Amino acid sequence: MIDVLPRDERGEARLGWLDSKHSFSFGHYYNPHRMGFRALRVINEDRVIPGAGFPTHGHNDMEIISYVLEGALEHKDTLGTSSVIRPGEVQRMSAGTGIRHSEFNSSKTQGVHFLQIWLLPGETGIAPGYEQKAFSTEERQGKLRLVGSPEGRDGSLTIHQDVDLYASLLGEGETASLDLAPGRYGWVQVARGQVRLNGTLLKEGDGAAVSGEPRIEIVGEAPSELLVFDLA
Repeated sequence: MIDVLPRDERGEARLGWLDSKHSFSFGHYYNPHRMGFRALRVINEDRVIPGAGFPTHGHNDMEIISYVLEGALEHKDTLGTSSVIRPGEVQRMSAGTGIRHSEFNSSKTQGVHFLQIWLLPGETGIAPGYEQKAFSTEERQGKLRLVGSPEGRDGSLTIHQDVDLYASLLGEGETASLDLAPGRYGWVQVARGQVRLNGTLLKEGDGAAVSGEPRIEIVGEAPSELLVFDLA
């Protein structure tokens, strides 16, 4: 079964400096039918104007992943991390027993556009941690590139949850596929472009839950960028 969450049915937050679209309940947006999917709790599509950002705030017991589509996102945290995340780079922050961080667009001219993803951890009370890796266009073009996994296999980030996260760039007519083991579920998030998921059309901003399907097959209908989650 493919359960599509259309982009126009997402929650919204418009704060002047921030334009955020919420796939699941978040902040002031509450939808009892969209509280997450399996371990996937948050997918926010955020756009931050130049010179603005999220001031220092705290998290605990959450795996937080940032995937930048345009611009550059500056990150600082209480572990002493100071980094900049750019397109093609993926960040994982494990909040664990508690961490405080800020996310800021330090550019004075260019906005930053990114996906913020929260996953419930497989174990609570772990030590906070941070990891960031770059994945080239060639690694993601026309295929599903593993960018996060429980074991950090194949050069991916280590996620403290039973989830494999893939990133892909698909041109028109290009196909990428993933077999789902029995009892596994999928989530496909289209960041840009337009694709067909097992024959179902998904547009930019759409998400889709995949249940009871042995295989995910995605065909590019236009140049596209997407994330695919393989979930317990």
